[in-house]
Amino acid sequence: MGRVITIDDLPSTLDTYSRAVAGMLPVIGKSGPVRPDATVPDTVYRYTTPGTDLNRLQEYCRTTGLQLGNNLPLTYPFVLQFPLVMKLMTSSDFPFSAVGSVHVENRIRRFRQIPVTEHLTISTQAGNLREHRKGLLIDITSRFEVGGELVCEQVGTFLSQQKTSLSDAERGPAPKEAAPPPPDAVLSVNLGQIRNYAAASGDRNPIHMGNLPAKAFGFPRAIAHGMWSAAAAVANVSNQLTEAVDYQVRFGRPILLPATVNLYTKAAGGPGDYDISILDRKKGFPHLTATTRAIK
Repeated sequence: MGRVITIDDLPSTLDTYSRAVAGMLPVIGKSGPVRPDATVPDTVYRYTTPGTDLNRLQEYCRTTGLQLGNNLPLTYPFVLQFPLVMKLMTSSDFPFSAVGSVHVENRIRRFRQIPVTEHLTISTQAGNLREHRKGLLIDITSRFEVGGELVCEQVGTFLSQQKTSLSDAERGPAPKEAAPPPPDAVLSVNLGQIRNYAAASGDRNPIHMGNLPAKAFGFPRAIAHGMWSAAAAVANVSNQLTEAVDYQVRFGRPILLPATVNLYTKAAGGPGDYDISILDRKKGFPHLTATTRAIK
């Protein structure tokens, strides 16, 4: 473990994203391609939660469809560690910019239920910088402990797009687009709902907040958060999951707002094991593919 920095007060999201946007500007920002052997800071940011903000949690559940109860929803640890992730990614020694990086995969391993009354000590660190045909990937891992007991681990994988030695590698065939089968459920989402999710989750990335800022980053319209879709996708089976569960998500094409998309949930064998996907209603391409698996 590297140098540990204990944080008593989390930074505001406005301050965090101001620093993130500044990190993209010429002269003061981070510029140019990043080498695959670039140094990744070994700093660990640590924070102990004062307790769950029940009003914020209620709004999070309302915007995602997850059930509000005595325990934290499966995807809520992502929300709790997100300020530490942004603090890490906006630090001067992080190899690339936070805004503009793409959240491509996410994994949450919950080892037991986490009551809303518990105080969680969160430790967040970056590592595993590696090449991808579209750029460089990096993992940011957060561990959640209660009195020294590891109760959850969250890993987000982020892509910084640039040319790499893998960029010219042979690609597989492009997936065929075709009308998808009838869905198990339909999800509808609009910009107002995503703005409410942004307030509840603390993720106010400009690409989610309005059409004009989204266009500045190359999107035709504002897009839904990937972790909104991850929460909404698992909501209808959250009560069937085992206490110890591994939830792995891969994000596909972004969901342009407003949108109506198809949700598919298929039992995959053991108790609490599901294969989940969100597909475009007309062309069938994936917005999200995911699995839940019981941890034995």
